[in-house]
Amino acid sequence: MDEKQVIQVHHGDVTGDRVPDIVYLTAVQTAGSSFLQQITLVVQDRRTGGSFRLLLPENTGYNPTVFLGDFTGNGVKDILVVTDTGGSGGTVYAYVYSYAGGRFYLIFDTALFNKQTQYSVQYKNDYKAEVTSRQPAKRYILDLTTKGAAYLNEIYNPDGTLKQPVEGWVSPLSGLYPIDFDRNGVYELNAWQGIAGRYNADRLGYVQNVLKWNERAFQIEEQYVSIWGEEKE
Repeated sequence: MDEKQVIQVHHGDVTGDRVPDIVYLTAVQTAGSSFLQQITLVVQDRRTGGSFRLLLPENTGYNPTVFLGDFTGNGVKDILVVTDTGGSGGTVYAYVYSYAGGRFYLIFDTALFNKQTQYSVQYKNDYKAEVTSRQPAKRYILDLTTKGAAYLNEIYNPDGTLKQPVEGWVSPLSGLYPIDFDRNGVYELNAWQGIAGRYNADRLGYVQNVLKWNERAFQIEEQYVSIWGEEKE
């Protein structure tokens, strides 16, 4: 029978009693593979001797990692867990847990974030793509000429008009990074989502949402689109 293994161990006060706790992940590893199942977050309360075991909502994947940092501004470290899904879109499962009133609460959930962020990606005439975000309501225009002549010739007529409508999409969460942008000891979350053209590997860029805790939930404070630069000869 497969046994659970300890994947990562971290130390920090996540219960607010000023005593460093032990925070670690356990999982069952598939034989002959790096694929993990039953990924579980475990917190050992060093002051009371008790422990908390939290099976992640999506508890399979690759390379799960833990980061401890204060996201809510109450001076107590929260727990960020990120796991690679292994899918072709390079997506992740990410969760943030915060302690209050004797238990841990899930304050960031990948599934909810993916549901709340909605976009459209439409190819336009003149070698452009339009990315539209519903909330916040923003529009971005991407220059496709850096994709090369062969790519453009498949999609556009010689006069720059589309041969037929082309629609891309914005992938689910591709990365979630803790950054203290204003250096006040409270971390924001930088959420990345890949912009795909005709297929996953046809990457046009990334949507970046900066998320900040507003005492009840994470909200999008700023949004950007990043693209690759063209190699300059």
